[in-house]
Amino acid sequence: MVEKLVGARRQAALAELHGWAEVEDRDAIRKTFHFPDFATAWGFMTRVALKAEKMDHHPEWFNVYNRVEVILATHDVEGLSDRDVELAHHMDAIALEHDR
Repeated sequence: MVEKLVGARRQAALAELHGWAEVEDRDAIRKTFHFPDFATAWGFMTRVALKAEKMDHHPEWFNVYNRVEVILATHDVEGLSDRDVELAHHMDAIALEHDR
């Protein structure tokens, strides 16, 4: 069962993430990734989609040209969970080679 991240566990998990920020009006995190071009941004989204599908945990995202804006939250707990942190780490690892 997925549990909502709260207290010290939440703070520790968020401290591990680079460039992610808490969303002001809901219990979620967000980040904007920038890539050299549309194809690279789309490739990033494709790789993330494969992982997300395996996790059965899907991001909210928006893409324009070389920019991908992502919001992560776990709907089952109406907030942030370990699933979000795991997917955020995966996104960061993929983007590291391309993000500007």
